Amino acid sequence: MNDRPELNTTLNGAAFRKWYWLKEELVAFCREHDLPAAGSKTELTDRIAYFLDTGKTLSAVKTKRSTSKVTALSLDSLIEPDFVCSEVHRAFFKEQIGASFSFNVAFQKWLKANTGRTYADAVAAYREIKAAGKTSKTRIDKQFEYNTYVRDFFDSNKGRSLDDAIKCWKYKKSLPGHNRYEDSDLKALG
Repeated sequence: MNDRPELNTTLNGAAFRKWYWLKEELVAFCREHDLPAAGSKTELTDRIAYFLDTGKTLSAVKTKRSTSKVTALSLDSLIEPDFVCSEVHRAFFKEQIGASFSFNVAFQKWLKANTGRTYADAVAAYREIKAAGKTSKTRIDKQFEYNTYVRDFFDSNKGRSLDDAIKCWKYKKSLPGHNRYEDSDLKALG
């Protein structure tokens, strides 16, 4: 196994990007070097790589968090612009769908993309999304490398344990390069 370098200013952006870093490590580096420490893991990675290459600060993108002004919903209510998942929305959907309701990523994206449609449409869309999830693979966003790795590990290794997947993941992230599962990662199991 290769030893991952320490995250410090002796690295350049390309060398930094070769390795897997926890978000907590990225935040700590940003704080230590007076860089904005807010944002997604991808934003932090870009900010640090820019800093390592230029010595300059790449500003954080400011996003205004909106709050929901909705106090009551019905099936005929229209999905508001700038939809925000609130307790009012959660209570409404639990009442309509059942206690198992949760705001999954696919449903949140549907809500944000369907301003002006009714909440009856949203309930139907939720049920379709849940049904489709049982028969097809959901897309895991890029920043969730561990989740993607574990899913791909199990796709290739039926009957293996989560402990096996974790050992392989720890091995993979200790190497430079990408963090996608490959059959050669099984060498971590001995």
